[in-house]
Amino acid sequence: MLRAPTSRTSIVTLLAFIAILPWLTHSAQTSYVQEACSVTLHPDLCIRSLSPFSSTAKRSPTKWARASVSVTITEAKAVARFLVRLKNNRRMKGRNRAAVSDCVEVFEDAIDELHRSLGVLRRLSRSKFDAQMGDLTTWVSAALTDEDTCVDGFEGERGRLVNLIRNRVVKATYITSNALALVNKLAASGFETAPNL
Repeated sequence: MLRAPTSRTSIVTLLAFIAILPWLTHSAQTSYVQEACSVTLHPDLCIRSLSPFSSTAKRSPTKWARASVSVTITEAKAVARFLVRLKNNRRMKGRNRAAVSDCVEVFEDAIDELHRSLGVLRRLSRSKFDAQMGDLTTWVSAALTDEDTCVDGFEGERGRLVNLIRNRVVKATYITSNALALVNKLAASGFETAPNL
């Protein structure tokens, strides 16, 4: 004959459940970001940079696109500040100094385009959705092109500082590429998925 569970057994079961709950929550959040980043060219970087948004974005293409553009703006601003410091550094000479100066300009343009994109993502509309998606892909693509242009300015150049610049800029281009992939995913999903779910 089976005995009814004692209160001690119930407490042990409850404590065991509480112990694994954070793991279950973390596992679900990890799967959300992995699913979102599966469409990107740089999924590992995408997962690292967007995982803080898992609990709020879940399966919303709109929220993932917005989060990715926000993260891209933060990265682009950090690279722009880094480039401005280098531009003012006396060690930068000749062609490299000119290339850094050009990089500052193209990153300022990229930041403007990304801010416009984020503004559109914050006010998506059913009646204008297709046009908004067209603008978004154009602006995020332009930001990516701007960042690539910066790297081109150091073609054939060597040195620790040039490598440092190249690495910082390339990381920004990867993050921007990921944002573009998530914007394209939103465009393909359509407006029905756009409202905050």
